[in-house]
Amino acid sequence: MAARTFNLTYGRSEVSFEIPARQLLCEVVGRNRPALANLKQAYLDALDHPVDSAPLREMVVPGGTVAITVSDITRGWQKNADTLPFLLDYLNEAGVSDDKITLVIAVGAHRRNTPAEFVELCGEEVCHRVRVVNHDAWDEANRVPLGRTSRGTPVEVSRIAMEADTLILTGGVIYHYMVGYGGGRKSLMPGVCSNRTIQACHLWSLEPQPGGGRSRLAQSGITEGNPAHEDMMECAALARPDFIVNVVPNLDGRLCAVFAGNWVSAWLKATRLVDEMYGVEIPEKADIVIATAGGYPKDINLYQTTKTMDNAVHAAAAGGISVILSECPDIREPIEYFKWFDHPSIETHDLALRSDYTIAGWCALITREYCRASPTIMLTRPENADLARRAGLIPAATIDEALKRAYAMSGRPHPTITVMPQGANTLPLTRGRMK
Repeated sequence: MAARTFNLTYGRSEVSFEIPARQLLCEVVGRNRPALANLKQAYLDALDHPVDSAPLREMVVPGGTVAITVSDITRGWQKNADTLPFLLDYLNEAGVSDDKITLVIAVGAHRRNTPAEFVELCGEEVCHRVRVVNHDAWDEANRVPLGRTSRGTPVEVSRIAMEADTLILTGGVIYHYMVGYGGGRKSLMPGVCSNRTIQACHLWSLEPQPGGGRSRLAQSGITEGNPAHEDMMECAALARPDFIVNVVPNLDGRLCAVFAGNWVSAWLKATRLVDEMYGVEIPEKADIVIATAGGYPKDINLYQTTKTMDNAVHAAAAGGISVILSECPDIREPIEYFKWFDHPSIETHDLALRSDYTIAGWCALITREYCRASPTIMLTRPENADLARRAGLIPAATIDEALKRAYAMSGRPHPTITVMPQGANTLPLTRGRMK
């Protein structure tokens, strides 16, 4: 029998397996673009020829201060260690010295990044040149109140960011399972906002009625009418970022485009490229979906892996099985995520979340929703098995074990199978969700 061999990323390595060709329904692969041949030139061109903005050199104050937000370790794929030297040199030439520049690691409500992770994210040279600090969402002395959004969210932003003469947001744009797309305003909210702002804004990711679960509009690729996205945009508008530099990765994880300029329109231009590359039409939904979280750092923990689970559910038939490849070397982070599974049901979990909202609680809620829609087997480290079960997943230590379980659970002798080699990024689109 003819078979297809797949090699999917897992942690810092790969996992190989075969699928009978007659059962392979679809391979969800985006439309690749070549990596930038000259990253430095493309980056500098974007700074000098931005979208709906004057060149960055005209936006900064010579001798003034600059705050630059940088995504945390969970977004290491943005390659900031490669691009930040270009940005710093450019600012130096525009009259801003290194001692006037602060890089704020936009951890939002995630854990603080370590000094070693600073080096991994920004590069050793950069860490020696400029000040690098973690944003602290709980530090009351480091917040500036800016008012409220139309939905009532109190907006409190990092004092470092707000008191700088120029605020530059850096980031990367891929699909995001709550607010449509990553990048853009996310580098500010949740990136450098207070925990109070973060939790209030993210509350809009739930349906209005108690027990309703996740908002049907707080989904990948959806911004129009998405209440969480719209509230986030209002938060960022109150902070008035001066400039943005966002990148888009290709299917191989290399940077293929740089968008700079106005924090709204440059970002929107990046989202259109994401749609072109990562929105993938599928003919129908499958009995079994096999998806990789994309390797380290995208599979660093279960909290991040929910993004891959979300995409896999879009490709699974009703009652279909998801097989998720996620090594999760840091599965316990954040430990609060697992505490939410103490609630006996999705409904009680939902009600508790509305009275004490946290992002980890929301991620735990949607994990339960995914597993209800599509029973989920997770290939992960053997020592993660107990925590995986706690989250409602079925752990497997090898890909052979995972596939054997999936076949058995499908109840069909020859189940249809869809494979997602870029599971964290590609969004399967059926006829009802075509853009």
